Amino acid sequence: MSADPIDADADLEWLSLENGEEILWAGGPDRRTLIPTLVIGIPLSLVLIGLVIIASEYLRVTNTHYVVTNRALYKKTGVLSRDVKRIEHEKVQDISYSQSALGTHFGYGNVEVSTAGGSGVEMSFGAVPDPKGVQQRISERIDRKRGGSAEGESSEDVLAEILTELRGIRAALEDDDTVGAYAGDGTDGGSPYEYDEDRSD
Repeated sequence: MSADPIDADADLEWLSLENGEEILWAGGPDRRTLIPTLVIGIPLSLVLIGLVIIASEYLRVTNTHYVVTNRALYKKTGVLSRDVKRIEHEKVQDISYSQSALGTHFGYGNVEVSTAGGSGVEMSFGAVPDPKGVQQRISERIDRKRGGSAEGESSEDVLAEILTELRGIRAALEDDDTVGAYAGDGTDGGSPYEYDEDRSD
């Protein structure tokens, strides 16, 4: 991936990680997404509304952060308030990226994440630099996580089968002891399934 794993300008004081959780990538919207806003806002700055448009878009872009860890995806938005969304890797169903004409020219785009059981896109990393690289980084981590889970499930399945067989053997041995207590061994001509009245407990 061409982009640095962690954006040096990213403010991550809002991020609360679990034990053993590590940051793999962090970033935010590409600042060049402000170009259209500047094109519209500068002419309107004569009536002050342009300055409001430029300032609000600048604050939105600089206060939006995305983080990928070895366990989950995070998205933080908000200027005065703070909204943090988290999606664990196990819940991710599909991940894709898209680029507009302007984004293709400047090298930024959107990475969209859908979850199992969710309706549509659950999380979007908007206007990130090198969206294909970000998408690949997340996909590789999710595939690695699922591969480890699949191996763990296989081991558990094997142990469960062994335990079931051991219980079956134990039940069979207990049944044999019961038959031996109430039946002959068949050497005296009697049926091994007949009750032996002379046998004491």
